[in-house]
Amino acid sequence: METSHVSALQLKHAGIERQIQDELNRPLPDMAMVQELKKRKLRIKEEIAHH
Repeated sequence: METSHVSALQLKHAGIERQIQDELNRPLPDMAMVQELKKRKLRIKEEIAHH
């Protein structure tokens, strides 16, 4: 069970990274959205590290 939870978190982390890259590649990226995505990604990374 715990392995599947970590796997799910890793998938979420990768998805957020893709969202960040997509936003940064736009002509006028929304930096507030990028910052929020980075915060979410960091929280997920910390949760992965605690498992």
